[in-house]
Amino acid sequence: MKRLIVATALILFSHTGGAMQADIQEWTTRAGTEVLFVERHELPIVDVRVTFDAGSARDGDTPGLARMTSNLLLEGTPERSAGTIARGFERYGARVSTGSGRDTAQVSVRALSEPARLDPVIDSLADVIAKADFPADAVERVRRQMSLGLQQAQSSASALAEKAFMRGIYGEHPYATPPGGTLESVEALTRAAVVDFHRRHYTARNATIAIVGDLSAERAEAIANALSGALPAGEALAALPPVELPSSAQTIRVPLEAEQTHVMMGQPSVRKGSEAYYPLYLGNHILGGGGLTSILAERMREERGLSYSSASSLTSAARRGRFQMTTQVRNDSLPEALSVMRDSLEEMRVDEPAAQRLSDSKRNITGSFPLQLDSNRDLLGYIATIGFYDLSRDYLEAFVERIDGLDGEAVRAAMHEHIDPARNVTVLVGPEATINAAE
Repeated sequence: MKRLIVATALILFSHTGGAMQADIQEWTTRAGTEVLFVERHELPIVDVRVTFDAGSARDGDTPGLARMTSNLLLEGTPERSAGTIARGFERYGARVSTGSGRDTAQVSVRALSEPARLDPVIDSLADVIAKADFPADAVERVRRQMSLGLQQAQSSASALAEKAFMRGIYGEHPYATPPGGTLESVEALTRAAVVDFHRRHYTARNATIAIVGDLSAERAEAIANALSGALPAGEALAALPPVELPSSAQTIRVPLEAEQTHVMMGQPSVRKGSEAYYPLYLGNHILGGGGLTSILAERMREERGLSYSSASSLTSAARRGRFQMTTQVRNDSLPEALSVMRDSLEEMRVDEPAAQRLSDSKRNITGSFPLQLDSNRDLLGYIATIGFYDLSRDYLEAFVERIDGLDGEAVRAAMHEHIDPARNVTVLVGPEATINAAE
């Protein structure tokens, strides 16, 4: 049994403004699963998340398979029906959920820390994850639900833009695969495919466990062993291929009759753990991630009245996340809106942000960040992310320091180096005549 405990100091701040210190303890279970644990005794609650390398990037030529597997995970085992499983968790006051994205699939549980209540919940969760048998009737029900969502998305400008944008910036990379699949791929998914995906991906060596709450390291170790020990050993999957940046700028036009045109503009960003993430994060906050005080909101809404909602966002991922600017504008305002968006981005790449904007954004980010760690559940998400992506163990402690230590030149340099207009993909969803006339 590998039982190396590494404790990393982590400074958290309570909602009252006081500081409290916690430790990220980590070890590897007997089954080969990495565990990260933070002990917190403010409330008699324990939050646990098991994260698998089983997101849509692992779908291969069957888009929607990872999402369907995740959606079906709590639908039954050979011994228990979905109803029996749900009532068992409810009996002990536990809340269980599943979810999936492009990189990961996860199972989360929140329960009271009293052993008489927590232990049966963990035993049940381990059984459900390892022995899910995906009943045929549940497969058909989930298929109908996914298909209905896809049908509704066909008339959603934002959904159409998202799909086209991801294909545009990622090309043939697995990240371009829509997590929810397509109407054709979902219809073709079989129970056998779901069973095989679960067998290959929901394994001990393809998982990370995060635990936060009111229990000792010894009890946390027992929980982690129970969860990982129930799983087949398996093997960690090979890394995803690198993301190739777009070779040139392009505009993708998606016809949709509407009074507004939906615009999405951007490109791949950086991987998780990149040092460039911090100045890019701050730059994005100034440009369009800071709400109504951001540059895009002021120029598009306050100064010109072009759009009620304009923003930018930045994500990172195992390979590369994405940077994007979005807006919805009246069709006759599209040319001006595109010009404002492009000019605003170029200014961020060429000029240092104004001192007051820089100061205000840094203060907003560093002031709100501790509030994102105020609850066990919020902290759990960060701990799970640190573990799965193997981020620096001082990530949370250092985040505020790294943002606070940035100057305007660092922001400008990062935006100039990593966000290249010559690689921007622009997606326009709107009336055919409007989008075809736009440059």
